[in-house]
Amino acid sequence: MQKEIKKKVRTYAVVAVLLAVILGVLCYNLGFMPEIPLTQASFLKTFSSDAELKSFLTSNANRSQYAPYFGSYNMLGTWVPSIPSRVNGFVFSAFSVVPASSPVSTGYSTTNIQVAGVDEPDTVKNDGEYIYTVSGNTVFIVNASLPDAGVVSRIECDDFAPVGIFVSGDRLAILGSNYSMPLLTPYSQSEVVQVQTYVRLYDVSDRANPNLLRNFTMTGNYLDSRMIGKYVYFVTSMPSYLLNDTVILPIIYSNEGVKDIPATEIYYSNVSDDYLSYTTFVAMNVQDASEEPTTMSIMMGQASNMYVSLNNIYVTFPDTTEETTIYRVYMQNNNLTAMAQGEVPGQVLNQFSMDEYGDYFRIATTAWTAEAQNISITTPRSTPIIFNVQSTNVYVLDMNLSIVGRLENVSVGEKFHSARFMGDRCYLVTFQKTDPLFVIDLADPTSPKILGNLTVSGYSDYLQPYDENHLIGVGKETVEAESGYFSWYQGIKVSIFDVSNVSNPVQISKATIGDRGSDSPVLNDHKALLFDKQMDLLVIPVTVAEVDPSQYPDGVVPDNAYGTQVWQGVYVYNITLTDGLVLKGNITHAETAGIPPSTLYVNRALYIGDILYTVSQGKIELNSLADLSLLKEISLS
Repeated sequence: MQKEIKKKVRTYAVVAVLLAVILGVLCYNLGFMPEIPLTQASFLKTFSSDAELKSFLTSNANRSQYAPYFGSYNMLGTWVPSIPSRVNGFVFSAFSVVPASSPVSTGYSTTNIQVAGVDEPDTVKNDGEYIYTVSGNTVFIVNASLPDAGVVSRIECDDFAPVGIFVSGDRLAILGSNYSMPLLTPYSQSEVVQVQTYVRLYDVSDRANPNLLRNFTMTGNYLDSRMIGKYVYFVTSMPSYLLNDTVILPIIYSNEGVKDIPATEIYYSNVSDDYLSYTTFVAMNVQDASEEPTTMSIMMGQASNMYVSLNNIYVTFPDTTEETTIYRVYMQNNNLTAMAQGEVPGQVLNQFSMDEYGDYFRIATTAWTAEAQNISITTPRSTPIIFNVQSTNVYVLDMNLSIVGRLENVSVGEKFHSARFMGDRCYLVTFQKTDPLFVIDLADPTSPKILGNLTVSGYSDYLQPYDENHLIGVGKETVEAESGYFSWYQGIKVSIFDVSNVSNPVQISKATIGDRGSDSPVLNDHKALLFDKQMDLLVIPVTVAEVDPSQYPDGVVPDNAYGTQVWQGVYVYNITLTDGLVLKGNITHAETAGIPPSTLYVNRALYIGDILYTVSQGKIELNSLADLSLLKEISLS
């Protein structure tokens, strides 16, 4: 009898496992995955009431007394808070939803992003047929197809400044902020900044007549956003403070009405920082406007950088001990769950200093360390001088954000300029007099190690993967000063690095644009770069400065001479591993020789089919990709 029962149990167990496997395969192939409920991490707790939150803020008064966001000064110089019941005349009500159509999938460029499948906001988007671009407070929708290319509609954002847009099928999401500075009186003690973050969702199935579906506004400063599938995720931050002994909470204005985020829904921990803020994570369904956005607020320090993988949002903030605190928030459609909190020494440079790979989170930071140096200023010294110098570090953390591996004091005394994580490698660029490009092995997460480095003139502020063994670097060329202690910055430098031999990386091609004083938005914004490996295409917006040798009596131009800015537009390169960087030509929106007005500074480039589009605040130019000949101009006015 016992044997028969055991036999049946084993049989049922095998059948259950097989059914589970079959069900999993079917769900995956059909695109449906059941949501798994998650529990908020134990390191966080919520306030039981407004009174408890008030007590917390009172006991941390030095960290929470910051100027309120909403209100005005009366004639006596007293601050009077005001909470509007509507936002800029918009009446909140429900809207119908129009199903989204399938976007074009090939034949056009997309935004240069960090993580595949995680879209990033930008001021210019395209779907293969239409271009959506921000110019001032207006979003233009432009028909990109010849011969009818032209503006088909415009959306005015009179009450806020757009900072980025997303396009998903027939949905357009516009994100932005409104900063206003009330007049200060002689009685006021500090500046008062009013900040709100806005998201407007439109149905653009009829591009000529965009239809507003949802208006979501909340108090606080916009940090950053991403779009994954049908959800846009964004983060806002506002100071935590008391006003006249009253707790001021984040306020949400949406289709569902106006509400405070209650104290009982605000998470907090005992993290130490000089500044406390409500950092709110929001998930918004851009395909179904009837679904109310999900919010989750955590009281933390001042949020500074954000990295997003397919499943997690990582937000960092620097604290008072020269460390960086990291929060990991897991997102699953509209579910947001705070999962972990951790700390690493040093400060984060930007989003490319962070990466998730497998079950690990990797991060590169800059820290200050004391170093003794024997430097002679005017007379020889027998004792060294102690300097605080920068050092670069790489840390590997598990999903609980506990450090499991570290590589510290990389290139002590040099400034950290850029990082890029690619699989089980990390590439770092530091600079003092020359550019060391470090290749770091992360195959063993517990033991990161330097595999090799390359020292060349100049440095890269941005690293773009070309393929798994090659990188594109964009930065500045340099010339070493006669003293030997530092180097002078020169023109824009574009490089191709071969890292296939990890112990001996090499620079296989280099192009320099302009002289000292030249600049490019790519140095600070990766989305300004257009790169397509299949098209052998690299397009970089630049402002070119040139030095005039005739200004120097002996004809010898000093290395520190600044050039005069003479041209702005894009440089278009053919880029291959065999021929390197070959300049194909350049395009400017200037209507006369020299530097154009700021509205005609080209800041983005994209292609659709065989046409290259360059975008400024004032117009879009269409040029042939074959020979860069001008095909048409579209005014944005």
